[in-house]
Amino acid sequence: MSSTLSQFSCFSSIQNRFHLANRSRPNLVRLQATLQMLLLQLQTAIYCSGSKSALKYATKASKSDNDLLEKPSSNVEEYDAGEPTQHVDSEPKRAAKIHDFCFGIPYGGIVLGGGLVGFLFTRNLSSLMSGGLYGGALLALSVFSLKVWGQGHSSVPFILGQAGIAAALLWNNMQTYSLTKKLLPTAFNIFISGAMLCFYAYVVLSGGNPPPKKLKSAAAAAPS
Repeated sequence: MSSTLSQFSCFSSIQNRFHLANRSRPNLVRLQATLQMLLLQLQTAIYCSGSKSALKYATKASKSDNDLLEKPSSNVEEYDAGEPTQHVDSEPKRAAKIHDFCFGIPYGGIVLGGGLVGFLFTRNLSSLMSGGLYGGALLALSVFSLKVWGQGHSSVPFILGQAGIAAALLWNNMQTYSLTKKLLPTAFNIFISGAMLCFYAYVVLSGGNPPPKKLKSAAAAAPS
């Protein structure tokens, strides 16, 4: 009888332990599932943070590449701004077709020679003085205009001086012709002085003498 009771008690204790084990298994399963969910969330967070850092790195790399591409152009712009380049006007400069000294030097020689010839025939000092004064001034201004033009500078002041002398000669010869009515040399001087005055006005209004050929070639060869 005692042995039967002891066996029954052992059997009941084993059964109780089995029930407790069965009750604790769902708790273990839930704990395991919770741990798996936490692990999955942790892996997801790690992956997202890694992708964000990779995206930031890629953005920084693209910005640095753009900066490297933009720097050479900026350096070129700074170089161009630091050293100003020479710009040549594409449009040609307005100028006359012929130089003032091409007619100014012969005109001064004619006036000077006329004064000398008039003095030889009439022995009149006023003819020699007027011819020498006006003719010498015309020759001097024409020669100076030629030198200044050869240096590439404007010779408009010398052209205006020759035009003033031509106007003075025209006025004096017109007064002489009104008194003497002689064709030679008074009428001839009026004609040539009036023609030269018109020529000087044309050169000034056209923009002055045309530039020398060496300056034209240099302007054509220079890059725009």
